[in-house]
Amino acid sequence: MSFRFANHRSFRDEQQLNLTPAYGDDQHEQAVRVVGIFGANASGKSNCLHALAFMRRFVIFSDREVEPGLGVAREPYRMTPDSLDAPSHYVVDLSLDGVRHTYGYTLDNDGVVDEWLYHYPLKRRRRVFERNGESFAWGEDSSQRALLERIAEVTAPTALFLSTIARFDHRQAVPDGNGPEPLRDVYRWFQRMYSRSQPHLGGRLSGGHRSAWPESDVSRRTVVELLRAADVGIVDVVEVTSTVTEDQPMLFRDPGNERRMLRNPRNPVGRERKRLRFAHQGPAGEVQFELAEESTGTQQLLGLAIEAADVLAGGGTMCVDEIDASLHPLLTAKLIGLFQSATSNPRGSQLIFTSHDAALLGTIDTEEILHRDEIWFTEKDADGASTLYPLTDFKPRKDGENRQRRYLNGNYGAVPDVSAYLFEQALATRRPVDDEATD
Repeated sequence: MSFRFANHRSFRDEQQLNLTPAYGDDQHEQAVRVVGIFGANASGKSNCLHALAFMRRFVIFSDREVEPGLGVAREPYRMTPDSLDAPSHYVVDLSLDGVRHTYGYTLDNDGVVDEWLYHYPLKRRRRVFERNGESFAWGEDSSQRALLERIAEVTAPTALFLSTIARFDHRQAVPDGNGPEPLRDVYRWFQRMYSRSQPHLGGRLSGGHRSAWPESDVSRRTVVELLRAADVGIVDVVEVTSTVTEDQPMLFRDPGNERRMLRNPRNPVGRERKRLRFAHQGPAGEVQFELAEESTGTQQLLGLAIEAADVLAGGGTMCVDEIDASLHPLLTAKLIGLFQSATSNPRGSQLIFTSHDAALLGTIDTEEILHRDEIWFTEKDADGASTLYPLTDFKPRKDGENRQRRYLNGNYGAVPDVSAYLFEQALATRRPVDDEATD
């Protein structure tokens, strides 16, 4: 996979996040499975993930959330006036079932400027469709072209063709299901992407309800393994069945008026509901706690673990902003290892995260946490425009490379320019509280 984008938030010029292995033992892989993006505060790390999340959301919802005539709610670079009207574009290059696919689109303030999808069976590019405004061109091997043309006619100027055809795909097969299905495959790739911008459960396990608990035993073991590795005291997650009593009104006739119905507010009805409890090992044996009794950090970790287990089991891409806000470096290394391992990640799922934690650039037990082609940086220039670049732009040191130290020393850039003088001046000019009170 690679992702290119331009004119989005702090990124003015086109940037590329390339997940193709650079060299070494990983060259047999179709893509690296983990990418960590490092940089100073406000350097563009989060905006890089936001651009990918924006692309996904527009693909999934553009046919429903954007109304014709109202334009597109995009977020261009705002530091120069020209960028406000300049188009923004987003492109992904994917390997799906061993076949390369390239999909992208360009937006301006009014709507979709262009959109395209190519795939590469037999290593040669074939056009699925190209769109320029309201004009469409189809590939020679496009099946059911008449149906595609009818859907193109009803595609709004502010909506993507891929979004619109996905809505029709719920009603009838597009295409006919014989052979490659690039439209459906690319759309499903976006569906399988998880994006976490803040560490929270988001209601997935509200009240300890098991609706988000993985169905497969493998995914459940992955979640429990991460919880145990985190050393938060949880040794197991247990499903329990409880009977919930609810007051359900029951209608009955009013003895004084046969035409009037009255409600009896006391009609208890019992129903069963499965809940999760979290087992801790105590001196007298296991003790189970409700989710609400666990710490906020444990709840955040649980949500992240469930999402990771879902992605590892089903395939897809997981994006986590500021992963160090939820996880200790050792636990982050554990999560990274799950995605890097072919055993725990047989479907080739990917983890893309941002972090300030330089410890992730180092080693654990002499093993690198991240390989060279899994490390990227963001940095802002004097104009406030962000740049994204890989560690592989820098030659490794022949005498051994302490990446953590070199990063903190500024050898790779992407670190804040901390001014001790400005800090001292701010403290020197601050008036004591007692002095202010006597004015």
